[in-house]
Amino acid sequence: MTALAKAQAAEALPSVPAAAKHYLETLNLIERLHRQLLDVIKDELDRRDEREINSVQALLLFNVGDQELTAGELRTRGHYLGSNVSYNLKKLVDGGYVHHERSEIDRRSVLVRLTRKGESVRDMLRELFKRHLGSLEPVGNVSADNLEGMNTALRRLERFWIDQVRFRL
Repeated sequence: MTALAKAQAAEALPSVPAAAKHYLETLNLIERLHRQLLDVIKDELDRRDEREINSVQALLLFNVGDQELTAGELRTRGHYLGSNVSYNLKKLVDGGYVHHERSEIDRRSVLVRLTRKGESVRDMLRELFKRHLGSLEPVGNVSADNLEGMNTALRRLERFWIDQVRFRL
């Protein structure tokens, strides 16, 4: 369902309780915010003249961070789709951003970690998000308390959705 369709659906439900309208608006916002985050990252990549990778790949590098992970762990932690992780990891390995090797423990698993080039992109995003923190409250009018409340609600929504799938509710 597109964002416009969701907004129209919410407006077309005048007799539906307020929670229903807020839920549909939340779904719309989650989708839009993720796309906007990718646009912000793309803008930063463009400013730094980093043209070899896209915003999804840069965010994946940020999420790997200082860790050594398997593709399965990236899927679980980053909530990427399986084929999306595999495709993007291959591109990042080919571009020299990620080093990969077979796990000594489980030869079926491939461990990935950032190369210096990947660390550079990770650090660029760390700097970007740190800059954002400096202006989030004075410019964006978003306080630490706002973020804490929002994160609590989003974690609860995540748990609710996980339970919907796990228990087929």
